[in-house]
Amino acid sequence: MDAKAPRIRIGVDVGGTFTDFVLVDPARQLVLTGKRLTTPDDPGRAILDGLARLLHEAGAEPASVQGLVHGTTLVTNTVIERKGARIGLITTRGFRDSLEMGREMRYDLYDLFLEKPEPLVPRQRRLPVTERVDAQGRTLLPLAEQEVRDAAQHLLMAGVEAVAVCLLHCYLDPTHERRVRTILAEEMPGIPVTLSSDVAPEIREYERANTACVNAYVQPLMDRYLGELEAELQRRGFNAPLHIMLSGGGITTVRAARAQPVHVIESGPAAGATAAMHFGRIAGIADMISFDMGGTTAKMCLIEKGEAEHASTFEAARVRRFRKGSGLPLKVPVIDLIEIGAGGGSIASISDMGLLTVGPESAGSMPGPVCYGRGGTRPTVTDADLLLGYLSPDYFLGGEMGLDYAAVERAVARELADPLGLSVLEAAAGIHSIVNENMAAATRMYVAEKGRDPRRYAMLAFGGAGPVHAYGLAKLLKLSSILVPQGAGVASALGFLVAAPAVDLVRSGVQRLGIVDWAQVAARFAEMEAEAQTMLEEAGAAPGDVAFRRSADMRYAGQGFDISVPLPDGIDADVVERAFLDTYHRLFDRRIPGVPMEVLSWRLHATASRPEIPGRMGGPAKAPDALKGRRPVWFAETGLAPCAVYDRYALVAGQRIQGPAVVEERESTVVIGPDAAFTLDRYGNLVIEIDHAAYATDEVDAEAAE
Repeated sequence: MDAKAPRIRIGVDVGGTFTDFVLVDPARQLVLTGKRLTTPDDPGRAILDGLARLLHEAGAEPASVQGLVHGTTLVTNTVIERKGARIGLITTRGFRDSLEMGREMRYDLYDLFLEKPEPLVPRQRRLPVTERVDAQGRTLLPLAEQEVRDAAQHLLMAGVEAVAVCLLHCYLDPTHERRVRTILAEEMPGIPVTLSSDVAPEIREYERANTACVNAYVQPLMDRYLGELEAELQRRGFNAPLHIMLSGGGITTVRAARAQPVHVIESGPAAGATAAMHFGRIAGIADMISFDMGGTTAKMCLIEKGEAEHASTFEAARVRRFRKGSGLPLKVPVIDLIEIGAGGGSIASISDMGLLTVGPESAGSMPGPVCYGRGGTRPTVTDADLLLGYLSPDYFLGGEMGLDYAAVERAVARELADPLGLSVLEAAAGIHSIVNENMAAATRMYVAEKGRDPRRYAMLAFGGAGPVHAYGLAKLLKLSSILVPQGAGVASALGFLVAAPAVDLVRSGVQRLGIVDWAQVAARFAEMEAEAQTMLEEAGAAPGDVAFRRSADMRYAGQGFDISVPLPDGIDADVVERAFLDTYHRLFDRRIPGVPMEVLSWRLHATASRPEIPGRMGGPAKAPDALKGRRPVWFAETGLAPCAVYDRYALVAGQRIQGPAVVEERESTVVIGPDAAFTLDRYGNLVIEIDHAAYATDEVDAEAAE
């Protein structure tokens, strides 16, 4: 077989701490993984270095690569850190301050010093122009074109690098917005322009304006980054197309991502959920809680019947991190998950009240946890895991990166243990316990809001830190089963390779259900299907290999917000009414008789077939014995006691091993407590079963272990 024939696909996930890689070669039934510290000053450097190493391990050349799929935190980090472009906004006269006014809702009723998210565009660069389209799409006032030209000159003098345009009700008729773009191109050549009717053509002006502003804010940076990355890949011999992961779980072209980077704002978490669905399908688990814990955050996603739910809104750059309502609401399709500030790099500290706290501040990759030896001085979750024996100082990243145990002991003693009057081990156990409790509380709330009981689900754990904390989190949630796939530490990168090309389209217009023109609705869906077909074929889908899923945003008349209602093919008033009533009853356990229903938006989700990849991942050569040795490991039930350590690559499928145990692989470590046992299934997944009756009354604290 020609080793240079294009056949290899590679997924690259740039996270806040690590950049992860997965290489798939279907011809050789080969899956290889890699992990490198992220280079925040130039994310492309870690990508290119990691690709070179991975191809060397595979014995392949860049010309052998058939496709590259990439996801990044660059968009969300740019918005959070406010390091984007200097932008302006052109809007309808009278609505200049809508970004400032927001929803006029307080995310904390009792905070007298409530901090609101600052708009990305200050008032002096938000310029109104005369025009007006009404809620039915009729033009009330023509566009005052000279005002647009004057605004363009004002923005040029202000030194803007990009412009967002959001005019009232333009989702019904984008003519005025498109004319504004034409004028700006004449007056401000070379300055990128984002139209709200392009990035979010749907009702709700505040959210639509925010979406347009965020897109304009990050577009120059992402355009430059993706352009340079694509050019450097080609220079190094990669002729394969580069695709980008979308927040909704599909993949798109570089051209589309450079034009609308706001749609990749949650690409990393979306890839994790996509990977979880893939592993669930392989293992035959339809209902599970996906748990993805990396270096900076932890993400939980509820998966039912093999699929994660989707949402049409997302909040970026929250002032109170993870506090709903404190960020910038965006109209972008995303996989519905919860994200909290709990990762391996989350910093432990003492609060003003003298209590031990963990996160949400993270050490990231620079300087990173104390144990990395890169200048970090404040203890983190990873440091605590090292002290508790969960991580080996000699086998982190397969032994490529040593961990400084002594430096961690000194830092924990100085920063936490001595001020709190605790031993170093007690402080480490406290850090581990607090971060687990934080994640459990967030998961309970997330699942309860969906009317579900977490005990009904299995857990699928991945991410660099996920398998370390999965056992403790599952016990708090009273889950009995945990699945840890092989290569769990880089599973999100695998998610890029099992994601299908996909696109989400929407058409808005508020109408009572009783007066909907169903011929017009059919025409809208036909238009969206044709547009989606073209976009997906550009992203690599075969003609005819596209499936469509329809839904509608609906509510009872008089309600302020809506719900997403799945729709079958062949809809009419009766079909849509039944679908709404069934969905509303499932969510709220009630129906409201005698109240008319409204449709706000019609949505289309289009997807091509999922790529197939080999079921097993490759790894280092197998050791003759799976048992590597023993080391002291701390558990609440046993204290610090000798614990068996296993080489995951040498485990035999079907063998059942009783905990406590630690199972090591190159990118992650799995921790199994004394009341659990594990087996390796035929797909290479570790299946952990917890006996909640064991040790139910036997509590041993950290002090007893000393």
